[in-house]
Parts: sequence; structure tokens; C-alpha cells
Amino acid sequence: MKTSEIDKKFDENQEDILEYFDTSKIRMINEEPKRVNIDFPAWMVDSLDREAKHIGVSRQAIIKMWLAEKLQKLSTI
Repeated sequence: MKTSEIDKKFDENQEDILEYFDTSKIRMINEEPKRVNIDFPAWMVDSLDREAKHIGVSRQAIIKMWLAEKLQKLSTI
């Protein structure tokens, strides 16, 4: 199918055009994981582990959640 035909179907809302695309490799921009290493003092790791266990998530998950919350707050200032 030609691009112009897909454009026409999209513009006229004739049908779902996603069937014409391979969506298996779609990624959000800036959402690719990037590995970083951070050294924390032992007391901080222990506190993170206690809080993570308390809410039922992994250490990595709680770090991500807290960082995301803080960064979102900073971006709204």
C-alpha cells in the first residue's frame, strides 16, 4: 500500500491504519532504559529496603518511584 493511500485512510478515518505498521518495536522517546550505578551508604540501603518491603516493591522500584515524584515536582515549579 502506498503512503498516500494510508494518509487518505487516516485523514478520512476510514479504518484503523495500525494494522499496516509493525508496532512491535515502537518505543517512547527518552523511555529506553539506561543503566546507572550509584553507591549508597549502608544505612540508606537498609532504609530503602525497609520501605520497599513495607509497600511491597523492590529496592529499584522505590528508587525509581521517588526519583520520578521528585523530578515531576521540580518540573512543575
